[in-house]
Amino acid sequence: MSALDSPETRTRNLLHVLDVDDLDGARTHEDVFVGVSERQPRGRVFGGQVLAQSIIAAVRTVEGVRPIHSLHGYFLRPGDSEKPITYGVERLRDGRSFSARRAHAYQNGAPILSMIASFQSEDEGLDHQEEMPDVPAPETLPTTADLLAGLDHPMARKWSDDRPFDIRHLDGGVYLRPDPERPASQAVWMRTHGPMPDDENLNRAALAYATDFTILESILRRHGLAWSTPGVSFASLDHAMWWHRPVRVDEWLLYVQSSPSASGARGLGIGRIFTRDGALVATVAQEGMVRVPPGTGD
Repeated sequence: MSALDSPETRTRNLLHVLDVDDLDGARTHEDVFVGVSERQPRGRVFGGQVLAQSIIAAVRTVEGVRPIHSLHGYFLRPGDSEKPITYGVERLRDGRSFSARRAHAYQNGAPILSMIASFQSEDEGLDHQEEMPDVPAPETLPTTADLLAGLDHPMARKWSDDRPFDIRHLDGGVYLRPDPERPASQAVWMRTHGPMPDDENLNRAALAYATDFTILESILRRHGLAWSTPGVSFASLDHAMWWHRPVRVDEWLLYVQSSPSASGARGLGIGRIFTRDGALVATVAQEGMVRVPPGTGD
């Protein structure tokens, strides 16, 4: 692994991308920020990046210690990874315990993402959660680089060499081959390659970034498809996320995913994220456009 591909470099690159710049004096009814994009082989901005940058922009308008606890966002247009993204944040409400923000991500004068997020100061209340499934440890599983070793393709190099997260599938990836069992579910372990700062909102934003990598793969599994299947086309349509408990993304997290439905060229993915010791830290839902050539899949 070269110095450019080192774990520490990948994490530094993630932190650089998440560090959106505040444009002082540019505020009207919005606080304005600008973020850079990661280079992508196909030139399209990664949706998880736009979500995470929108969160950081919104965070910087919230006073005091109020971590984000939920977001609801719509992906409106594809973004160009060669161009910066402007973020406008509207301060909708600041109450005694909760703050609400609306954030828009803009390129070429048009919104590419619209998001509403809510923040809450720490409070006491009822406490229960689903149990984490019993699964193999991440150290026993192959890395994405292991699964894609020897494949000379731009996306394969991106997934194996540049991702800031180490992602390990419990049942093997569907990068190259379909899952013969065709379950409408899967699970992955994930964490950043390097250490992260002790900043709860930064870790929550990075978690939102990571949730977009694999959330729709259960649809591929269910229909006997792989990312490499000719003609398969995916695009994220919307994304909802709820954070339940504190999280660190530089520690192993189990991302349990399923797809309850696919129809009308759309598919729904649901995810639950657990710490290694079993705490449920977040729940995710995303609908995506899913198009396949006639006669492909079932």
